[in-house]
Amino acid sequence: MRRTATAMLLLMAGVFAFAHYMESAHPAWGFVAAFAEAAMVGGLADWFAVTALFRHPLGVPIPHTAIVPNNKDRIGEQLALFLKDNFLTPSVVARRMRRFDVAGAIGRFLVQPSGGQGRMREGAARLFAMILESLDDERLGGNAKTMVANRLRDLDIAPLLGQAIEAAIAENRHVPIIDGIVRWAANILDANEEVVRAMVYERANNFMRWLAIDDRLSDAIISGLRKLLVQMEGDPHHPLRDQANEGFVRLAFDLQNDPEMQAKVDRFKRDIIENPAVADWLDGLWEQAREALLRAARDPDRTMEGRFGEALRDLGKTLQEDPGLKRAINGFARRATVGAVADYGDSIVTLVSDTVRSWDAETVTLRLENAVSRDLQYIRMNGTLVGGLVGLVIHTLVTVF
Repeated sequence: MRRTATAMLLLMAGVFAFAHYMESAHPAWGFVAAFAEAAMVGGLADWFAVTALFRHPLGVPIPHTAIVPNNKDRIGEQLALFLKDNFLTPSVVARRMRRFDVAGAIGRFLVQPSGGQGRMREGAARLFAMILESLDDERLGGNAKTMVANRLRDLDIAPLLGQAIEAAIAENRHVPIIDGIVRWAANILDANEEVVRAMVYERANNFMRWLAIDDRLSDAIISGLRKLLVQMEGDPHHPLRDQANEGFVRLAFDLQNDPEMQAKVDRFKRDIIENPAVADWLDGLWEQAREALLRAARDPDRTMEGRFGEALRDLGKTLQEDPGLKRAINGFARRATVGAVADYGDSIVTLVSDTVRSWDAETVTLRLENAVSRDLQYIRMNGTLVGGLVGLVIHTLVTVF
């Protein structure tokens, strides 16, 4: 393009010389000469303007030329400020993130991981793995664990438990729990028969011991308890079973409607969350999740195989079809991105300005010139043609008037 623009300028010079030579032969050659002369002026002016952006024209240090190399540091600072003001502020990122369906994109990827975009998927996977490995694991893990703990603290778990128990009762899914309690009680009784006999012996007087009444009493108590447990296990309508059912119904109601019961459950939940064992469990959970993410990023095809792959595909369908889950994940992604920008936005801006400042002037000049060179040469060619037309109009007006 540069050679083409220069060739047009030289062509206009040749046309001007020939038209000036032929001007005495016919008046029309005056119009041709005027066009060529003005075209040379326009082409030279635009050549000077384009060249002055990147270097001194003809090597002459004319003031206000070589603008890019002389203002390299200021360009880097302005570029960094432009990025910060238009892309890396929390309000801008939050506004733009509202347009992105992160959950839907993840769901589509999980349902069809290849999707005809193998190279892009592999590149994205490698980039994700590099980012995950480069981030501060202690800080990132701490943020993840804090987020999980805060979500658990904010969760009103009592009504959820009440609804779960109510649904289980409606489908008789609580019956195996009662059966298990009965069998557990029978096993406890068999394992602690001597404890029962010792308790009866301690409470018996000497006369009862002398007549061995304590032994018969122990046998009666143990036999009666064992008979009661056998009857409860075999009779689904046993009175004690009915009382247990009523207890489950009452518990489900209280969990959903009794403020005192809900407060007890909330205190119990908070005690569990503050327990060091739960903190250790969250640590292990984060490590497992991080390792699973790294394995998936390094080898996405293998990760999507087998039952785990089926589970991920089911999760992908859920992410696309469940509006509540989609809304929650998109909200989390938006908050996480805004938080990352708030934490690292200034560092990114500083990286841009420092990188540009570290480049030498020739590198900056070549990169910018290569990026916009074609359009700049079009400016030169357009300037040649426009200048010629303006010269032709002026010559015509002078001739006519």
